[in-house]
Amino acid sequence: MEPILLAYIGIAVMTALSFIGSAYGVTICGNSVVGAMKKNPEALGTYIALSALPSSQGLYGFVAYFMLQSYLVADISMLNACAILGAGLMMGFSAFYSSIRQAGVCANGIAAVGAGHNVFGATMVMAVFPELYAILALLVVILVGGTLG
Repeated sequence: MEPILLAYIGIAVMTALSFIGSAYGVTICGNSVVGAMKKNPEALGTYIALSALPSSQGLYGFVAYFMLQSYLVADISMLNACAILGAGLMMGFSAFYSSIRQAGVCANGIAAVGAGHNVFGATMVMAVFPELYAILALLVVILVGGTLG
């Protein structure tokens, strides 16, 4: 297999999984908003803020692509291609999973706000924890990119 093909597979998996995870996450939150709006339509701004959080992982996948694109050259070494493949797999799966788990936290917060509870701040804090792992994955991509030569 050509090394460049391995690198492109890593990029494709990374971006696809991060985008799919974010789309899935915001859909989970959106479904929760529909139910919460029936009980408390005045909190729409809060719902939107919480619903948008899982979209950030898709952005991390996009940023990771830009961090690695300069290494996608025809004469890439097998070692660099494998590094990009590995970083891409790690980033993609981390972003995918953290988006969905973050959406679960946000959806519960949306339901609680809809029920009249003042939990927006606590939900935002708790939603950061699953996202932290997508941020760490992006940092690993940046570090791996820094070692490619």
